[in-house]
Amino acid sequence: MTPSSEAIFKQNYQTHLKHLKLKGLQPKTIDAYARAMRRIGEYFDYQLDELSETQLLEYFADLVDSHSWSTVKLDLYGLKFYYQHVLNKPWPHINLIKPPKSKRLPDIVTVEEAQGLFRATRVASYRVLFFTLYSLGLRLGEGLRLTVADIDAQRLRVHIRDAKGNRDRLVPLPEATLRVLRRFWQEHRNPVLLFPSRQGGLKSARSATTHLDPGGVQTTMHQVTLDFGLKKRSLRTACATVTPRI
Repeated sequence: MTPSSEAIFKQNYQTHLKHLKLKGLQPKTIDAYARAMRRIGEYFDYQLDELSETQLLEYFADLVDSHSWSTVKLDLYGLKFYYQHVLNKPWPHINLIKPPKSKRLPDIVTVEEAQGLFRATRVASYRVLFFTLYSLGLRLGEGLRLTVADIDAQRLRVHIRDAKGNRDRLVPLPEATLRVLRRFWQEHRNPVLLFPSRQGGLKSARSATTHLDPGGVQTTMHQVTLDFGLKKRSLRTACATVTPRI
């Protein structure tokens, strides 16, 4: 590696970040592709302009031994994006081994287990959020980003915005969930957010401009599941039939 090659890589890396943002990719995808390029740059001593097919095959073969198939795919897509938009070069058609296909049935929590989790969650905002995620079948980010305007009480549906793949979708809204959300909103009365930040307490929640911290939510869920003794891999499920006791 020469000082000039590292400097060129750093410049190209910044260009890469700009293209990722301009293409409207999700923040998580941008972070993943950026992380991939840092890893690839270090592996090849920051000299990426003239990589051969053999070098690429060796890199991804090594990556398979040390990382998950998910990481392998992200590095592949990130590097292809880098070739196309930064180096302006055609992507060499390398035939990577496809990850083994496996079908796993998700571990679905029972109605009793779900009710137990809700009862074990002491903080009201987290308890309502968990029930909302379960009853609507949402990912954490989707639930946290919900706004008052997303709730269509008349048609009993919820507008999920900027979901996976930058797509919106509509999901059914159980009446039990609607009642819970209405009662919860009466507590904080934030005009925009359904799950406003509670950093300044209940009084500040009404004027909060940010939602609950994802890290705090995940930490709480992890602790609740440990305390409750639930060892299933997946907790995301639709439990619209659960009647909450919150």
